[in-house]
Amino acid sequence: MSSPINNVRPAPDQVLVDIAQYASSYSIDSQEALQTARLCLIDTLGCGLLALRYPECTKHLGPIVPGTVVPHGAKVPGTSYQLDPVTAAFNIGCMIRWLDYNDTWLAAEWGHPSDNLGGILAIADYLSRSRIAEGKAPLTMRSVLEGMIKAHEIQGVIALQNSFNRVGLDHVILVKVASTAVVSALLGLSRDEIVNAVSNAWIDGQALRTYRHAPNTGSRKSWAAGDATSRAVRLALMTQKGEMGYPSALTAKTWGFYDVLFKGNELKVEQAYGSYVMENVLFKISFPAEFHAQTAVECALLLHPQVKDRLDDIDRIVLTTHESAIRIIDKKGPLHNPADRDHCLQYMTAIGLIYGDLTADHYEEAVASDPRIDVLRDKMVTIEDERYSREYLDPDKRSIANSVQVFFKDGTATEKAEVEYPIGHRRRRAEGIPVLERKFAGNLATRFPSKQAQTIYALCQDQARLETTPVHEFVDMFTI
Repeated sequence: MSSPINNVRPAPDQVLVDIAQYASSYSIDSQEALQTARLCLIDTLGCGLLALRYPECTKHLGPIVPGTVVPHGAKVPGTSYQLDPVTAAFNIGCMIRWLDYNDTWLAAEWGHPSDNLGGILAIADYLSRSRIAEGKAPLTMRSVLEGMIKAHEIQGVIALQNSFNRVGLDHVILVKVASTAVVSALLGLSRDEIVNAVSNAWIDGQALRTYRHAPNTGSRKSWAAGDATSRAVRLALMTQKGEMGYPSALTAKTWGFYDVLFKGNELKVEQAYGSYVMENVLFKISFPAEFHAQTAVECALLLHPQVKDRLDDIDRIVLTTHESAIRIIDKKGPLHNPADRDHCLQYMTAIGLIYGDLTADHYEEAVASDPRIDVLRDKMVTIEDERYSREYLDPDKRSIANSVQVFFKDGTATEKAEVEYPIGHRRRRAEGIPVLERKFAGNLATRFPSKQAQTIYALCQDQARLETTPVHEFVDMFTI
């Protein structure tokens, strides 16, 4: 006879408890983290505003039922939409990720922690408008910045030693987990309730990486994070109403996350949650390019003056890179859409060599039809440098190195252009901040009249004033 199943409910998994404790109780006191969060906020919203120029993005925005307006609902920056917070989170998450131009975190797992802003801003705006309607004080933008820091930390610390992509799962699983924890805390849920909500995030259906890799690369990668952060808001709101959790969501034998989706391995979380990730986050400042290619594009721009008039004379181009870049963006053959092109190391490097720039428009068909691009791609050889791969994972360096060298048919060659740290790296923060601020100003100008854009920009330059601004008033500034 088989032994009966033990139906004693266990204590919650420690991973769940640690996340919930941090989300509900940790006090943010790092001024560097708060200041970086402000930069992250403006850069992320700016990327979303720029994406509103593209119909393939805007077709996904708005209410599920056309014409729906939700009283006291969350507004979507850059639009006139006012929606329920779940739908608003999808809208905001979709637009900020569409162009692959917001921040990045690279470790054993990579991802974009600012994707969590979709859920954080939507729920904070909704709560602020609801509180005002009830005669209560609204949330301030300090709460949004703190929520961003915590979401960055949860996503980024788990990513340090745990590779979800190696088991075929997409990194947006960490957006769902982090957003669920932080949104639950903003809703005022207790630690135990946050454990319940986060447990549901772990056992939820998880996205596969199919849409990020050849031969299936497609536009879902641009709305997947919006889907994850909106699902997080839904789970948090359900928990607020008393929905139960699952204490061994990760560790349950046979049926838990580890056994079903993580090949029986346990998560390694050896670093305490604090503000490390926000302080060290990588900004995509110069190019809307998959981050492993950022320094390759910088190299291509350095070489552009030497090769732009000699494209027909090129014999071969040697790209020296790191293992992660080879694994996800080293791509041959036809490229089928903008999402395919912005995840191709060779395409992005070719654009830099030919045009001396790389913008979102360079992924569209009008530019992609230039025959010179594929000619150069066919001449590219990709090589891994083991030092690059090693220092990519070194916690004291976290470089994202690439080098490019062009060899001509007459036997001559350019110098080997090498960039180890992109301009958005913490090591280049002082150099990068003015460029990031110009990027934000330019993105504002794509959507708003100059007076409105200048008002927004001035507020976002003032840390103290921004932190005390009510969330709904801040979001109203972005309304059309």
